[in-house]
Amino acid sequence: MGTPQMKYLAAYALLVLSGKENPTEADVENLLKEVGIKTDKAQLKVLMEAVQGKKLHELIAAGMNKIQTVGSAPAGGAAAAVAKDDEKKGGKKEKKEEKKEEEKKEEEDALEGGLNLFGDEDEY
Repeated sequence: MGTPQMKYLAAYALLVLSGKENPTEADVENLLKEVGIKTDKAQLKVLMEAVQGKKLHELIAAGMNKIQTVGSAPAGGAAAAVAKDDEKKGGKKEKKEEKKEEEKKEEEDALEGGLNLFGDEDEY
């Protein structure tokens, strides 16, 4: 599933978590309509066919297994080379400050724009 379907999956999950065990296409469409999101019926149909007959916890578990199989490459190969060069020049303190700034930036990105499950805000 691509990013555009994430809003349909999120709506589906919200409906299940609110007590509706088997939400229909109409349920998902109505929920999205209530919050001002237009529905692409073809994409919604693809999602509903994919989740048909499956429990939400099973879908989540399958997704987690897929995420675990994706390897993560070490970040910043060039940054590591620069860091080694800085250490040779005595820039250890500077390296620690940069690392703290990077961690803070990553955390801010995750909290602000990185978790936009429903797409661009301009769609509303």
